[in-house]
Amino acid sequence: MSKQRFVAAGVAAVALAGLGGTAFALQSQGQSQGQSQSQGPGGDRGAARPAAAPERPAGTETTGPRTSSVVRVVRPYEPVEIGQGALMGLLPEGRQNYVVSWGGPEAFRESVEAAKGIVGDDIRPNTISGGYHFDDGEVLFTGAFRTDVVPGRIAVRTVDGTFDAKMLRLPGDPGWGAYHLDAGRTDALSSDVVVTAYAPDGGVIDTLTMTFPRTPRTPGTP
Repeated sequence: MSKQRFVAAGVAAVALAGLGGTAFALQSQGQSQGQSQSQGPGGDRGAARPAAAPERPAGTETTGPRTSSVVRVVRPYEPVEIGQGALMGLLPEGRQNYVVSWGGPEAFRESVEAAKGIVGDDIRPNTISGGYHFDDGEVLFTGAFRTDVVPGRIAVRTVDGTFDAKMLRLPGDPGWGAYHLDAGRTDALSSDVVVTAYAPDGGVIDTLTMTFPRTPRTPGTP
């Protein structure tokens, strides 16, 4: 069973529920790409393998830069189901401080308590971060936004199409939030994935490109 967790910059704590994983952090540099690598708990570095049988990701496929105000206001520490057994929660402590955890409510509570003592990851103004969790051919994209205005839309473009992510933010005007997209069983990681945050008027706030290692071809094949 292949389990790889590529965790967005801005994640203060990730509960791996005893499973090995690889943690990557990706943060845009003002509509450019930035990437750093760090060893995940009990995990090994390695290339993500694309799924063998691509399917259409969950969500609404879009073809242009239209906006759709799909932002859910959540309470601090509220567990939100985001697909593939994962829970996401936003913390008022720190900077862009949120958790993505696997293993149920207890693992989520432990992650939140651990994250309360962490400063968080301060991403640049008007930028987004991004990462993903890959498990047996299913992909879950997550990330954070730090913007002057709440994005009207965050779109994730994969080989399967362009899909609107769901967004979460805390009450009031915290100046940041998180997003998630359960892409399901997909071949998304076989090519670059582009995440774009749009302003309510349709203008581009920031773009992040995730570049994945290509699976080596067998010698003699096209």
